[in-house]
Amino acid sequence: MLANLNVGAGFFAQYFDFSEVRWERIQEATMQTIGMTIGSVVIVFFLGLVLGLLLYETNGKDTPFAKLLYGIVAVFVNIFRSVPFIILIVLMIPVTKSLVGSMIGPTAALPALIISSAPFYGRLVEIGFREIDKGVVEAAEAMGASRWEIIYKVLIPESLPAIVSGITVTTISLVGYTAMAGVIGAGGLGNLAYLEGFQRNQPAVTLVATLIILVIVFVIQALGDVLVKRIDKR
Repeated sequence: MLANLNVGAGFFAQYFDFSEVRWERIQEATMQTIGMTIGSVVIVFFLGLVLGLLLYETNGKDTPFAKLLYGIVAVFVNIFRSVPFIILIVLMIPVTKSLVGSMIGPTAALPALIISSAPFYGRLVEIGFREIDKGVVEAAEAMGASRWEIIYKVLIPESLPAIVSGITVTTISLVGYTAMAGVIGAGGLGNLAYLEGFQRNQPAVTLVATLIILVIVFVIQALGDVLVKRIDKR
């Protein structure tokens, strides 16, 4: 019994042996994770906004063009938000190589990060548009507003809290995706935790990488909550 306790204590002690942690590598990996997240979320925001707007504007329309456009966008969104990220990033290796010239490194992770997250965010944007009171839209139409005026003066301002909340959730998902991308050499904290933490049997590295990812997620969520409270006038 005592021997088992000693073995257990020794096992858990490995997680707190910070002497094996190379802090310069932790800093580098953290910056890579933040860089991948910011670089992808900027494109995801605008691409997802366009996808959500197309879904909202074409859904239920009777014109052949609107039906065709809705079908194309809906299929694209449903497919790429359903494929598990770790499978998607492997499937996109040929595309990634042709776009960035490599499948290794933080930049190589961006295409898969964007393609996996933009459809997800697009659906959240569409839901935000649908939650707008139809009376507000009808009032704008009655005042003679054009469709573009309704989009940027009514739809986007009225759904802004949902848009910000959606991009917050999406950004947090992107942080998790960067960790998975690290397993195939994309860099960042996920790559560090896998190569140095798991393969080299250094649990303290894995623990530190995990804690930093948690801090990043908490900061993103806190910033998103503050921003939503400031812009939500309801």
